[in-house]
Amino acid sequence: MSKIQPNDSPARLLIAEDTPALRQMLALNLKGEGHAVVEVSNGTDALGALRTQRFSAAVLDVMMPGMDGFAVCRTARLEGIDTPILFLTARNEGPDRVEGLRLGANDYLGKPFLVEELLLRLNRLMNLTPSEAWTELKQATIGQGTVDFVAYQAQGYDGSTRKLSKREAMLLKLLIGRAGQVVSREDILQLVWGYDILPSTRTIDNFILAFRKTFEKDPKRPEHFHSIRGVGYRFEH
Repeated sequence: MSKIQPNDSPARLLIAEDTPALRQMLALNLKGEGHAVVEVSNGTDALGALRTQRFSAAVLDVMMPGMDGFAVCRTARLEGIDTPILFLTARNEGPDRVEGLRLGANDYLGKPFLVEELLLRLNRLMNLTPSEAWTELKQATIGQGTVDFVAYQAQGYDGSTRKLSKREAMLLKLLIGRAGQVVSREDILQLVWGYDILPSTRTIDNFILAFRKTFEKDPKRPEHFHSIRGVGYRFEH
């Protein structure tokens, strides 16, 4: 069986799988290779682990309670977490693979699978540099304004600047990443707030109003940030 040989050994790996037998089997094999393994059984705990710990790679099941693997990956990438991610799932159809990779995952392995293949794929992922693992959105242009996601700073259409909060930056990334699409309030709650703290509808509206004041010449007639009544919001370049 091929051993995992990352740049720095031993590796520290996250396994997020809600089926106990499969999770334990994976952990046993990876520990047998001499690596540290953190096991979680749901998406909420997986995201929490990614936020607070550093991993060489993460294996995420797609269908998990709390948050599914897609939501975990999307939120992690919005927050700038560049841990290489491999999706492990029974949902092995083409559209699901494409969606997983589009969200920022690095690889996708369908069930059933050979443990040796999983180890080989993890070996490849753990030898990626962070920049190769995920190209983080660092800057964006909105009309005549700009956003610097590294400095958490926005420059408005009139040249004025202001600091952005972490959640404002995440919401901007989400809307820009889905330009032309309606982003539901539910998606915003799950991906930007993670259900840790449930904001009121007014809180999200206030964020959108702040974006309009910063980037729109006429906030009452927005060109970029649109509210879709009863559904959510849409960003247009």
